[in-house]
Amino acid sequence: MAKATTKKPTAKKTTAKKTPAKKTPKQKSTVETHNFQAETRQLLDLMIHSLYTHKEIFLRELISNASDAVDRLRFEALTKPELTAGDEEFEIRLEADAQARTLTIHDNGIGMSRQEVIDNIGTIAKSGSRELMSRIHEAKSEEGLAALIGQFGVGFYSSFMVAEQVSLLTRRAGEETATLWQSTGDGTYTVVEAERPGRGTSITLRLKEVNKDDGLEDFTDEWVLSRVVKRYSDFVTYPVRLKVQRDKPVLDEEGKPKEGETETVVEDRTLNSMKPIWTRPRDEVKEEELNEFYKHISHDWTEPKKSLWLKAEGRVEYQALLFIPATAPHDLFYIASKPGLQLYVRNVMIMESCEQLMPHYLRFIRGVVDAPDLPLNISRETLQHDRHITQMRRWLTRKILDALREMQKNESESYVELWGEFGRAIKEGVSEDFDNKDRLLALLLFQSSADEKKLTTLAEYIERMQEDQEHIFYLTGESRAQVDNSPHLEAFKAKGIEVLYMVDPVDELLMQSLSEYEGKRLKSIGKGTVELGSKEEREKEKEELEEKQKDYEPLLEAMQKHLDEHVKQVRLTNRLTESPVCLVGAEHDYSPQLERLLQKGKGGGPAQRRILELNPDHPILDKLKERFDADAESPQVRDYADLLLGYGLLAEGAELPDPARFNHLVADLMTASL
Repeated sequence: MAKATTKKPTAKKTTAKKTPAKKTPKQKSTVETHNFQAETRQLLDLMIHSLYTHKEIFLRELISNASDAVDRLRFEALTKPELTAGDEEFEIRLEADAQARTLTIHDNGIGMSRQEVIDNIGTIAKSGSRELMSRIHEAKSEEGLAALIGQFGVGFYSSFMVAEQVSLLTRRAGEETATLWQSTGDGTYTVVEAERPGRGTSITLRLKEVNKDDGLEDFTDEWVLSRVVKRYSDFVTYPVRLKVQRDKPVLDEEGKPKEGETETVVEDRTLNSMKPIWTRPRDEVKEEELNEFYKHISHDWTEPKKSLWLKAEGRVEYQALLFIPATAPHDLFYIASKPGLQLYVRNVMIMESCEQLMPHYLRFIRGVVDAPDLPLNISRETLQHDRHITQMRRWLTRKILDALREMQKNESESYVELWGEFGRAIKEGVSEDFDNKDRLLALLLFQSSADEKKLTTLAEYIERMQEDQEHIFYLTGESRAQVDNSPHLEAFKAKGIEVLYMVDPVDELLMQSLSEYEGKRLKSIGKGTVELGSKEEREKEKEELEEKQKDYEPLLEAMQKHLDEHVKQVRLTNRLTESPVCLVGAEHDYSPQLERLLQKGKGGGPAQRRILELNPDHPILDKLKERFDADAESPQVRDYADLLLGYGLLAEGAELPDPARFNHLVADLMTASL
């Protein structure tokens, strides 16, 4: 660690708390050199090469990490009070040395063990590393790249924006030995056993030269540090202190200043107010303060989409400051994704991620809830059965859903952007939250055949329904392009009937819980039979189809016999106008997409036999019938049956049962037709 020097004051008197010595720790073992994970090296390279214009942001990230470390210590100390024995006053301390060009951030939080240092500092979490690199390559601006730093929880690396070398000295609470980690950001880091007088972490930055044009200010200057802390970390609940020197007049025996005599006094200066932002009057909090508080608790560098100030009064009182983010966290759909609400009791944080305060489908909401009526020592197990928590959860959920509904009505463009980030999560709520099902259904947006770009609600779909239309029609698929080109849509497009496109994986789960809306039943056009038009038109089409079915019955039975392993019925249909064939399911069958998802799971899933529907007005079927009538045993009839099955499977993006045979048949057909 870089050695720091401090000017000695001319006076013996000091009002400051003793600062941990910042000398190079005594090494007890050999230095180990490690290589950064590949993703971490790329991230460091971005940092070192001026990723972000506002480089002062590094201090917010390090102070935020220090605050988190103190929070974690307090959690552990609830059951292990010996961890804080002898050092119960929590603080974050800045130590600047202008001559040595170093800045150190000390905390007396939980600290890290040697293995935790390697796991947390040398490696980005495996669950997000691939996603991070993908997003980095997609980002088109330095602001977009910088937003990923906080979003992926790797704010520590922002120190390399301002430092030539970073040294981290840490000792985990309850352990005797410390660990020293050092790197210049060259792709490697060293780890060695060291000494530290107490628990916690000290991060020392050997600062780059001042270059204001490049955003590199003098981060050893008291007023620069004061301004940065005030701007980004004023609401941190622990004091952020800095030792400062002040020249004060020397007093005589009567307490009067001696003319021309001064003394230099070193004292502690607390740079942040520590007043919880949610306890202040709303009209006194600036929008910039709100945004910085959100960034502090969420580790997201982008500004939130919306903030909600909530207060409940009555038998149980509590208040909340909640945020709807603008962008989804990278782990939103990972199993290990944690909820974003912090639980406070009388301004004291007692739980960093409180699962009981919010349903899982709203896990993207960030913020704090302060409930003064709860006991300070409440446990996770107690929370699950606490009636106050249950009441708070219901109230907060309704408030958030109402805020989303208001945004949908009054800020439609903003809501569509939000839906693009969190729509899949909100859809999960329909099958999870029966109490708020109607609220959730009103929020849903879908793609449809009516407009390639504009999303629609279920209510808007009903307004556009044709006069004699009885159902809300939909079709599931893997993408808009696949669904838009599906043969199942042909009759609907011909009659101008709108169809909703369900192209999110979660839509399969959604449709299990969504059978009707405002009295209109939802019906998949990929299942069952199709009945379109007026009652008279439907009866006429049904009679015509039954007549054709009788005429084609021998051919259909022969095809059914040949394809029996793959289909349970071969029949004619009126849903096709251009394609010769399509595959449909019975009313209660899985959709092809859900079947594939189930088969990818552990142990696979059921393989379904579906219904092969043929277009009686297509020339292929006419000629196939002619061939069959001439020779019912013709091998070409069986070949064309296999080709038609393959056609139907490929049209919906499914796998062929025998790709080699299908390719052989296509090649023979091409040869014969040339």
